[in-house]
Amino acid sequence: MTTYVLLIIVLALLFDFLNGFHDAANSIATVVSTRVLTPGFAVIWAAAFNFLAVYTMGLAVAATIGKGIVTPESVNNHVILSALFGAIAWNLLTWWLGLPTSSSHALVGGLIGAALCHAGPGAIVVAGVRKTVLFIFISPFAGLLLGYINMIAVSWIFRRTAPSRVDRLFRRLQIVSAAFYSLGHGANDAQKTMGIISILLLTAGVTDHFHVPNWVVFSCGSAMALGTLSGGWRIVHTLGARVTKLRPVGGFCAETAGATSLFVATHLGVPVSTTHTITGAIVGVGATSRLSAVRWGVAGRIVWAWVLTIPAAASVAAATYYLTARFAP
Repeated sequence: MTTYVLLIIVLALLFDFLNGFHDAANSIATVVSTRVLTPGFAVIWAAAFNFLAVYTMGLAVAATIGKGIVTPESVNNHVILSALFGAIAWNLLTWWLGLPTSSSHALVGGLIGAALCHAGPGAIVVAGVRKTVLFIFISPFAGLLLGYINMIAVSWIFRRTAPSRVDRLFRRLQIVSAAFYSLGHGANDAQKTMGIISILLLTAGVTDHFHVPNWVVFSCGSAMALGTLSGGWRIVHTLGARVTKLRPVGGFCAETAGATSLFVATHLGVPVSTTHTITGAIVGVGATSRLSAVRWGVAGRIVWAWVLTIPAAASVAAATYYLTARFAP
């Protein structure tokens, strides 16, 4: 394994760390904003289940990223380096702006931009990209619908229960729902970097066919967990307080809706955005009280960031490819 390949693996693990850092808000925003857990304990709780997830949910998403967005033949070390740089740059920018965008789609955009520069339009696996883009719309809508249904169902079931009893019960239940959501988040998101490193090993000749080695699984799970432990407090504030005001019962309904969506997508091998899913679920919960409970201006700003993620990351990756191609080994 050459020094160049090792450097790209380190960059991939940095992306995974930043993914956990950037997307920590997805796992903990609801449980922190409802004050069920302190921020410090919440990130430890989320990080533990992020790490556990990589050993419990299979590797279908890793295969999609590794083989289903661009053809393996169109990928080389420099394409992967440029894709990672594009994704990292977009993640850092949106973290600074406090926008809960998708690390997954930033990585997909980076791959597309770099592969197009290297091999042209034939590099793109149209079916895989179409499925990923389709879920940009499906995942937030699924989260919204499930969050809305969950909140309506819980409100009806506990309609004759004293609010104080409901609050106490869902303070306990929200700890469980936060764990399940973190499990879904870790399962879907850590696999994306596993797919990138695995295709890198194949193109570098380290492996003779596409598969995810155990050390890659462990490394990516660890990087994701460490990133989550570092937290992304700007985005926590946006999701947990600025979109709508949550109580423990609402946090439970949103997390349950998000976890359900992520488990289904991971089983199908679809690299969805955990950010889109939980944001949609929070909006769905807020909309059950009244539409004005949702701050639609903030939500609209988030949606624009979602729309721009793939083309923005692709543009940065393409520029990186052209600027550094002459220096690549």
